[in-house]
Amino acid sequence: MSEHEPTASGFSRETLIEAIKLGAGSFDKRGIARALGLKTGEQKNQLRQALGALEAEGVIRRDDQRNYALAGELPAVCVVEITGRDIDGELIAQPARVEGTPPLIRLAPGEGAGGRGEAALGVGEKALVRLTADGEGGYEARLIRKLGHSVQKILCVLRKPAKGPFRLVPVDRRSRHELVPAKGESDKANDGDLVVCELAKERRNGLKTATILEVLGDMNSPGAGSVIALHSHGVPMGFSDKEMREAETVKAARLQGREDLRALPLLTIDPEDAKDHDDAVWAAADTDPKNEGGWIVMVAIADVAAYVTPGSELDRGAFKRGNSVYLPDRVVPMLPERLSNDLCSLREGEERPCLAVRMVFDARGHKKSHKFLRGWMKSAAKLSYNDAQAAIDGTGNAKANALLDTVLRPLWSAYAALCVARAKREPLEIDSPERRVRVGADGKVTGIELRERFDAHRLIEECMIQANVCAAETLEERRVPLIYRVHEEPSREKIDALADYLPNVGLKWTRGDKIATSRFNHLLKQAKGGEHYETVNEVVLRSQSQAVYHTVNQGHFGLHLQRYAHFTSPIRRYADLTVHRALIRALNLGDDGQSDEERSRLTSIAEEITQLERRAMAAERDAVDRFVALYLADHVGGEFPGRITGVTRFGAFVRLAATGADGLVPISRLGEERFVHDDRAHALIGEQTGGRYRLGMSVTVRIEEATPITGGLLLDMVTEAEPGPRPKRGTGRSAPAGGRTGGRPWKKGKRR
Repeated sequence: MSEHEPTASGFSRETLIEAIKLGAGSFDKRGIARALGLKTGEQKNQLRQALGALEAEGVIRRDDQRNYALAGELPAVCVVEITGRDIDGELIAQPARVEGTPPLIRLAPGEGAGGRGEAALGVGEKALVRLTADGEGGYEARLIRKLGHSVQKILCVLRKPAKGPFRLVPVDRRSRHELVPAKGESDKANDGDLVVCELAKERRNGLKTATILEVLGDMNSPGAGSVIALHSHGVPMGFSDKEMREAETVKAARLQGREDLRALPLLTIDPEDAKDHDDAVWAAADTDPKNEGGWIVMVAIADVAAYVTPGSELDRGAFKRGNSVYLPDRVVPMLPERLSNDLCSLREGEERPCLAVRMVFDARGHKKSHKFLRGWMKSAAKLSYNDAQAAIDGTGNAKANALLDTVLRPLWSAYAALCVARAKREPLEIDSPERRVRVGADGKVTGIELRERFDAHRLIEECMIQANVCAAETLEERRVPLIYRVHEEPSREKIDALADYLPNVGLKWTRGDKIATSRFNHLLKQAKGGEHYETVNEVVLRSQSQAVYHTVNQGHFGLHLQRYAHFTSPIRRYADLTVHRALIRALNLGDDGQSDEERSRLTSIAEEITQLERRAMAAERDAVDRFVALYLADHVGGEFPGRITGVTRFGAFVRLAATGADGLVPISRLGEERFVHDDRAHALIGEQTGGRYRLGMSVTVRIEEATPITGGLLLDMVTEAEPGPRPKRGTGRSAPAGGRTGGRPWKKGKRR
């Protein structure tokens, strides 16, 4: 059928495509026939043939309901997953079922913000939305209903005001309305208790009523911030009786059938407060004359697969959690402590089973070969990053110094060779400091600091990256299906947003440039040493896609690797356990490898653990925010330096320099002048004077309110606006006179 020539039935290829476009994914074959006015059997037969031809050409596609849509276009009504916030603080999403590069979906302003007793949409949650094309290749979404966690269950604090009845105050900073306990419900808990509620069915004027389902304890008790974060995001706490019984009865592994590695001085290097030890490392110069200057590196990983077998209670529980969750005052482990801290953990001086990879590198850090083996090891020592680095720097303690010549220096020499290859590969080098919240035994925050990064951290990181690459390569060679760690390159929409912003800080991105890690690194080098360095790092980070688990290899953009799989942390990540099982089966290393049933559902496992990882990240961020707010509650009224990290129509987000805490300066607190939001300049601009508060601007703010219950910080701007030209009429988007409190822009975590 030609483009414009009508068939005997009276429709052309062009009119057929237009009809499908008009249906926006809601027309099946019958609906298209009605739209074209086709009635006879012959006409419908020709339609069927034409649709088949267009589908074969890839012009159109069918969904699960057999409705037609143009290929690459989304239906009018679609299930989406919330993936984060854009630079203006608006929620962004992608289709729940992604094929290829997903288009950019922005929720319309105010959509998904909660209210009227409903919880706000959060990262990782799903929603049914109505889509409208925005004319720029993306979509604007209007919320139909939330599909994630139940919107009926609400985490609150029971409060008794000075006057009036009890109130239930939601802990979610985005929930704007208090609730009233239904008749008799306030007797279930005490003033200040954390409670789980659900909306009552009774009707009343004014505030809605709620019943109390569960009492979690005193809001002011140690660790309340963690309890709130875990419960809010649905993170399971504790283990079932069946899991605990299975963990207590599991038999310790034996040396039989394994390669004896006890003679090798493998050691663990971890954070000082680590309780579980997934990995141990060792290195030595290669004595092969054909590899002069080369190195042998051994990475030994805890053999969790020996204890957690497919289909067991421990396996089902680990999958339900997906990963361990690390909060300021506790760790919520993926596995019971008898495994995570005992049988599986590579403890100092204790014999343990392991799955190891022996890698051979040349003098410039290029891998020549590798081999996996199932081993039996005995850790020579447990060192912290500080201990190992201090020994290399000449200030180590006796324990670390005793290993300096035999273990540590060979490791650092091997790392120096790996650095040569890493520099040539040029992975993405974003400088994104992490906060560490120190919590005392009483549950109170004793301090907030930025985590130091040493060469010791980078050494372990590079060794783990190389081991992960080996795992992916081996399974590909053996044609065994696996779950990859995938990180796609940034979308064109995000690159365009980056290119629009950079001129504001004196930098440039040529839109025709190839999207490559080297280009981003060059940009970061240009910014280094200037006042905008931190901001440029922030916007480059926001421009990146999120890493996911997937059964189809799409490479890892950030690490600049063609293939990558998580293998090195099976105690705390379920993805790694699946890779271990795949290796065991592929290499005939035992009968406890990947089962046929697990192999058949790898795709769904990958999708699920991606969501569970994001859930954990959200809970970790929320917990940190609440502990920081608790710490800063003692500093209300104090003035602190910071930097603007986001501007929206309702105000400016500021990150405090000393603590890394994020707070909101509502637009109403920027002075008497009316400000408008210029989304291209990423600034709030005064209508009368042209004074502006821009992204990346250094400012001083006053803490007006710190709310531990929600983790929200309300700030007041002390710094005067920078001078600038008055905005032209119609520039930007008018901001409201008020401004909402609480909240902060979404930030992706660093998960390789």
